[in-house]
Amino acid sequence: MSAVVVVGAGIVGSSVAYHLARRGVPVTLLEQGPAPATGVTGDSFAWIRSSGGHWPGGAQDFREYAQADYRRLEDELPHITIRRTGSLTWAGTPAPGSRPEPGQFRVGRSDIAALEPNLRHPPGQAIHTPSDAGVDPTALAHALVAAAKAHGATVLHNTAVTSLRMTNRRVEGVLTSTGSHAAATVVLTAGTQVPKLCEPLSADLAIAASPATLARVTAPPGLVKTIVASPDFEVREVRDGGLLLVVPHVEGTPAAFAQAAQGALQHLKAAFRGSDRCRLLGHRTAQRPMPAHGPVIGYATHDRSVYVAVMHSAVTLAPTVGRLVADELVTGRPASELQRCRPRVH
Repeated sequence: MSAVVVVGAGIVGSSVAYHLARRGVPVTLLEQGPAPATGVTGDSFAWIRSSGGHWPGGAQDFREYAQADYRRLEDELPHITIRRTGSLTWAGTPAPGSRPEPGQFRVGRSDIAALEPNLRHPPGQAIHTPSDAGVDPTALAHALVAAAKAHGATVLHNTAVTSLRMTNRRVEGVLTSTGSHAAATVVLTAGTQVPKLCEPLSADLAIAASPATLARVTAPPGLVKTIVASPDFEVREVRDGGLLLVVPHVEGTPAAFAQAAQGALQHLKAAFRGSDRCRLLGHRTAQRPMPAHGPVIGYATHDRSVYVAVMHSAVTLAPTVGRLVADELVTGRPASELQRCRPRVH
């Protein structure tokens, strides 16, 4: 019997499993796909940001640790690569009297042109966040899982969890496509699948699926220097000669999605000099888990047999959440940073 079974080897589950294994906890990580990050994690824009953006609910209480936890992971997992490019964001005119958040700077046209020399028409002003970064979420999940295994974790792929294993209303593990797995605690990190798995419980989990489409683009290396978020597109370089481009969501047929991806590419080409050789490699739409009131992290049963961890933005928050969740499970003491994230248990 494992002390803990973690369901889902996306970025959150991989982080939780790694941090538990590193603390010496017997842990089994179950993933329905053939490898880590085959779900929504692999289709993430993976913008690591601890300021700016929309951070509902309890995310406000621990997002400030994101950058430090990523630096810690860089020391612990030397093979991962964080692209610390900073970001530039502009969307219309700032509200009168508004100020950038700590770590952000309002910059003018000349500074923007220096940061993004290929922009054809730099805006009059933007918000520059030097600490913002990007990561390859698939590579990071693989590194976390490999490190978890090195610390003794059991990792099983192609193992879909079909339900919780219950005896007299107590959860004693999970049932899967390949058999059952007993556990003292089940940690559910499977995104949009978590509410269905929790149906037999008395927890109230308001988690919706939010579609997001990303396009991969081949481009001249260095065409985009930072993470750029304009009113028309968001783009970042994920590797030399490779861009990741956010596509506005559309409803309809695959042809409509393809047209939207081409439209986003045209916006990119119109914005950057030297983009004539940019080509669309493909696009995919993923269903992001979007809790209605911010991250949902904590025990979903009074007897502490089931723990859930679902959030947006998972890539930014996963290293911190993995550390805090492991600490709660190992010590039995609640983490103050997670107090506003608790699921409602009746």
